Amino acid sequence: MEAAPVVIGLSAVVVAVKAGEAVVLTVRPPGQPASGLPFGPFDPEGDRTFELALRAFVTAQTRFDLGYVEQLYTFGDKGRYAPVAVVEGARAGAARVISVGYLALTPKAVDTTAPDTAWADWTRFFPYEDWREGRPDALDAIAPALERWAAGRPERAARARLAFALDGAPWNEERVLERYELLYEAGLAPEAARDRGEAPPPRPEALAAALGEPMISDHRRILATALSRLRGKLKYRPVVFELMPQAFTLSALQRAVEAIAGVPLHKQNFRRALERAELVEGLGRVDAETGGRPAELFRFRREVLSARPVSGLSLPLLRD
Repeated sequence: MEAAPVVIGLSAVVVAVKAGEAVVLTVRPPGQPASGLPFGPFDPEGDRTFELALRAFVTAQTRFDLGYVEQLYTFGDKGRYAPVAVVEGARAGAARVISVGYLALTPKAVDTTAPDTAWADWTRFFPYEDWREGRPDALDAIAPALERWAAGRPERAARARLAFALDGAPWNEERVLERYELLYEAGLAPEAARDRGEAPPPRPEALAAALGEPMISDHRRILATALSRLRGKLKYRPVVFELMPQAFTLSALQRAVEAIAGVPLHKQNFRRALERAELVEGLGRVDAETGGRPAELFRFRREVLSARPVSGLSLPLLRD
């Protein structure tokens, strides 16, 4: 029996902030009912490095160049679905596809004229992750379904409680991947039934909306991995500035951090933390297009990265 071919692919989670919301670049492969992440093959003979290959195919698919890029994780679970258009000459499911995931940050959600490519708010895929306006209603729809799954299983109940902040447990915004994988294990994520070759079971409309939109292959798992990484990295590296223009207001910076972290921040404490970190400096001019009182413009002091160890941003939460 001939072994199935192994295909090395590259997946890109490209994040930007648009109108104060965190958005991710999506593509819709031909004939697919759901969207996915930019994905392309790696040619061991023709591509010098993974990153250069990633930058090239994302530019080809979206018609703009990537900025900040870091390797995320390697995804190789058996049964990963490879779009036919990507795996040339192989039937879908005939190849073992190993995908190297990357996280890319860009300061502008560049409008792309590439077909079937769009920027999508990440809350479409993870509505239960957005706590900026308080505890999301999506959790009220998910909690009973998790309770039924965990009934009589204390270990399951404990995992669900901690991951989804049930029964008074604190919310940890960094556990995005853990929450998605728990929903998958519980059979609640739509991808779980699809991967078993079954039709998704009928669900109440509120629960279906709360679980978020599915993506092709395991792309929502890759997206959850990226969001977990980015939320954690906000606190120990100043990566949020890779999402900001050269000149920005402190309000715009706070909205960007909140959009990524999914939690509301205390305005005064956030600005005090910025001042202590000495990461920004005023430009001596104001932004008159804020719609209200003109706000001072600032820049990221990128030169400090080479002058001293630099941590990320403090996230002082806004308490009720």
